[in-house]
Amino acid sequence: MTEEETAAAIARDPEHVRHLLRQMVRVRRFEEACVELYSATKIRGFLHVYIGEEAVATGVMSVLAPDDAVVATYREHGHALLRGVSANAIMAEMYGHAEGCCRGRGGSMHLFDAATRFYGGNAIVAGGLPLAVGLALADKLSGRDRVTVCFFGEGAVAEGEFHESMNLAALWDLPVLFCCENNLYAMGTALERSESQTDIALKASGYAIAAWAVDGMDVLAVEEAARRAVDAVRAGAGPHFLELRTYRFRAHSMFDPERYREKAEVERWMERDPIELLRAALETQGRLSADEWSALQHEVEEEVQAAIAFAEAGTLEPVEELTRFVYSERTAP
Repeated sequence: MTEEETAAAIARDPEHVRHLLRQMVRVRRFEEACVELYSATKIRGFLHVYIGEEAVATGVMSVLAPDDAVVATYREHGHALLRGVSANAIMAEMYGHAEGCCRGRGGSMHLFDAATRFYGGNAIVAGGLPLAVGLALADKLSGRDRVTVCFFGEGAVAEGEFHESMNLAALWDLPVLFCCENNLYAMGTALERSESQTDIALKASGYAIAAWAVDGMDVLAVEEAARRAVDAVRAGAGPHFLELRTYRFRAHSMFDPERYREKAEVERWMERDPIELLRAALETQGRLSADEWSALQHEVEEEVQAAIAFAEAGTLEPVEELTRFVYSERTAP
């Protein structure tokens, strides 16, 4: 958005804009804590954090209804948190404890919560796309007024599931919104080294899907685009596609030596930190004082520390239950 558009959005509803800022700060601080805990070997396995990309999930989640479905990738802690999964349940899951949202069986990459209709946490690149198509197909056949939102990285575009899912969603006119989080690097591979056509929205439009690119570092621009797309999908206009151009400030994962991009490039993108951009805009408009900013950070820190304490006090699943859930526990009707 332009400075004038941002100022107008703040003037229309400053409380909502402050809420968006708080949501981004929640994700940022939660992820920073995860990095700290991983370094202390409290969290093990793989860890992919969302630092730098907070505006994407925040803007999209803000326009969804409780009955909509969300499908995400393995970089999904922020999505789960914003969708309504408690910080306690997420952090306990990261610890591998039975109090986690998946009883400690999923860990960082496989968060899931049926109550909030959050369907992963999918560790396979592009693996969530067919799942989203299936959820949307079920809603359409059942006549339910729902939208399925599917988040994935631009690396998924190189997978066959991407093209199959785009094609079927368009053919069947499904109520699904595809959100491509284009952070320019699929693990360590730059977009231009893997795709001859780097305009991802253009690729999606080739399947007769309404698609456009959005500044993924501007939460107000993301929210505006997501509202337009979700409203259209809900009204029966078929699948839509957003290419959200963003950037991760940290390495692909905690195992990544990050030798594929220059530090100067990262520093340039960090100048467009979505949290700092929105905070500065609110301060400029006189809608966020220093005391209010401090209070916001304090509230978020309390939530994160409470989640850590909850996880620390958690328990491991009993050995005798390790084979539980291999088969459904539902009884036959």
